[in-house]
Amino acid sequence: MSVLENLSPQNVFHYFEEISKIPRGSYNMEKISAYLADFAREHKLEYYQDADGNVVIIKEASAGYEDAEPVILQGHMDMVCEKEEGVEIDFANEGLRLYTDGDFLKAEGTTLGGDDGIAVAYALAILEDDALLHPRLEVVITTNEEVGLLGAKSIDLSMLKGHILFNIDSDVEGHFLTSCAGGLTAQVKIPVRYEEKSGVAASIRLHGLTGGHSGSEIDKEHANAIIEMGRILKYLDDQMMISIVSLEGGLKDNAIPRDAVCKALFSEEDKDTFCDCISKITEILKKEYTVPEPDLTVSVSLEEGQTCKALCAPSMQKALFYLRNAPNGVMHMSTNIKGLVETSLNAGIMKLTPDAFCISSSIRSSVGSRKEELSQRLTYLTEFLGGEIVTGGDYPAWEYCTDSKVREYVADVYEKMFGKKPVFEAIHAGLECGILSDKIKNLDAVSFGPDNFDIHTPKERLSISSAGRVYRFITELLRSMK
Repeated sequence: MSVLENLSPQNVFHYFEEISKIPRGSYNMEKISAYLADFAREHKLEYYQDADGNVVIIKEASAGYEDAEPVILQGHMDMVCEKEEGVEIDFANEGLRLYTDGDFLKAEGTTLGGDDGIAVAYALAILEDDALLHPRLEVVITTNEEVGLLGAKSIDLSMLKGHILFNIDSDVEGHFLTSCAGGLTAQVKIPVRYEEKSGVAASIRLHGLTGGHSGSEIDKEHANAIIEMGRILKYLDDQMMISIVSLEGGLKDNAIPRDAVCKALFSEEDKDTFCDCISKITEILKKEYTVPEPDLTVSVSLEEGQTCKALCAPSMQKALFYLRNAPNGVMHMSTNIKGLVETSLNAGIMKLTPDAFCISSSIRSSVGSRKEELSQRLTYLTEFLGGEIVTGGDYPAWEYCTDSKVREYVADVYEKMFGKKPVFEAIHAGLECGILSDKIKNLDAVSFGPDNFDIHTPKERLSISSAGRVYRFITELLRSMK
């Protein structure tokens, strides 16, 4: 029996469940792309599938809608794959385990993939339903959005006729996005050397953090496990001699890391000092993050008489210097839009390899020069420490359109349906609308979606009732475009 069989709209949740059975983490798009192509063939729809797995499906206008402006429905097929501690899942080969909890749809111990699986489910439900009335539909489903909007960059859209875009990739019902920040990924690599050392081995783990989307949650004062682990280690290093054996944290550069671990060595005579320092720094962190991080935990286990390779002193100091001095979090707030983050940086992945200390970060800004300036700051710091930095995934901001007919139309339909005015706003997270606006001349776009909470974390949950309302809203938008 289908887990979502009794949910409404049934066709939407049917397709959401179907795509949730398919592994679709970023860079693992082959099966979900093939599924979409198979859907188009099965329903005898015109479609295009490129070498990167992007899929475009076209359905001609309903009778009487032939003269209406074509509409582009757009979303992405990949998801961020995060899981709770202890959850066993092979994201590369396994689907999600869905369940309902009151009005919420969730996945057991993992991210749900409502970002942006709900857009795919909406699109397939609309394409399948021949009773719906609509203009020519041009459905664009991209790959690898979560790792730099890569599919949107590579896709060829020359077959499209539409200049109206409904991007279904936002997560607050009734809030319609009209612009977004641009961004890039910065990968830092600082060479390190090791030497054999002996002492008490301490496994230090910072966990229980909230995490979240590095765009929409960056201003919520959530602790960054990577940055705070650096703080813990520097606090220890100021009080005693330590040597770092291993160090890692975070899984995605665009997700605020919830967990970081370190193995360090220290001498037997410093055992009391070590325990006292851990107790004090834990108390400090808990006090500072009482509200945003109520479950913050520092766990430690000790093993005496250990001998292993650890960073030599200069290499360790370079790693600590980077962690304590690299910019992170909100850098600038917008002076044009109250409450909007303009520029930010999120250290998302940290690894210590046999050759290098590595950090991958996501830089975002709605001002291009500020994005570049922050990238240059990171480059200067990295090169000062003898390392190198590689930037990629650079995508432009989606600029606000002062004269948008689509915005007026969306507002009118929304107010008639729900008896209240919609909210139009900008967002700090990245959307594909900016890249698509460069590809399609005179594109008039708006982004919206149902309530979906704690995206990019295992706490992600999609409101079932909101998903239904937004689907009815989309179909009414299409129907009234005759």
